[in-house]
Amino acid sequence: MTERLPLGESSIAYDVMGEGPLIVLAHGMGDSRHSYRFVAPQLAEAGYRVATMDIRGCGDSTAAWDSYSRTAIAGDIVALVRHLGGPAVVVGHSISGGAATIAAADAPDVVVGVAELGSFTRKQTPDLAGLFRNRRYRTAMLHLAKVMMLGSLKSWVAYLDLAIPAPPSDWDRERSRIRSVVSRPERRAALQAMARTAPADAGARLKDVQCPVLIVQGSADPDWADPVREGHGIISELPEGIGELAVIPDAGHYVHVEAPEQLLDILAPFLQETLPRTGPAARA
Repeated sequence: MTERLPLGESSIAYDVMGEGPLIVLAHGMGDSRHSYRFVAPQLAEAGYRVATMDIRGCGDSTAAWDSYSRTAIAGDIVALVRHLGGPAVVVGHSISGGAATIAAADAPDVVVGVAELGSFTRKQTPDLAGLFRNRRYRTAMLHLAKVMMLGSLKSWVAYLDLAIPAPPSDWDRERSRIRSVVSRPERRAALQAMARTAPADAGARLKDVQCPVLIVQGSADPDWADPVREGHGIISELPEGIGELAVIPDAGHYVHVEAPEQLLDILAPFLQETLPRTGPAARA
């Protein structure tokens, strides 16, 4: 059941399933909480209370906001965790991975762990050599540039097809759903605004994070010429000893959609360490 968290004159849509320690799942731009459809039920079944949220501008949340920055999204995440009663582990994809970093730095009392999936968390420098060397990276950057400059729906859908090299069986239906939502002018404007944001605000806060951080990269993520190197780069800017990197071979940018079982296997020990369960589910 969709619930709403009022934030000023706007609101964030979310739903909750399961009982136990809290996990908040935040998706990437131009998407919705439905992107965690293969992950959230499994986490709830494993003994967690799982909140999937539509980040500002997306899904069922209010479309128009003053800002779509990672700092703004982080504020929404922290507000939801406090509303639901933390502490929580925050799982953030892409833009929300950077937002999760800021949330952890701003609210260490309620954010006790962060998992970042294909995350844009630090200042990006164009990889000119990579553009010549890596065709998938070059094509992804072209599609995303058209989204950023023109708000192109066609380019966004083409990017999604590239970013998910091994799509799930329901992808045709899910792609149509995403296209239908983003075709609305106010949703497309939010997507374009997010595409124009820079992750420098998140990168500046990496040094302030105190909790454990798990970085998950797909080895075939076209958003970087070398996604594994980007994962190591994020960890290098965290305080020593709190970050770890996991790589899912051949997965693209949407590891939670393309390789949910592998992602769950990676998340399980991290969650148990940072957010221990109690009761029968923990012993299963």
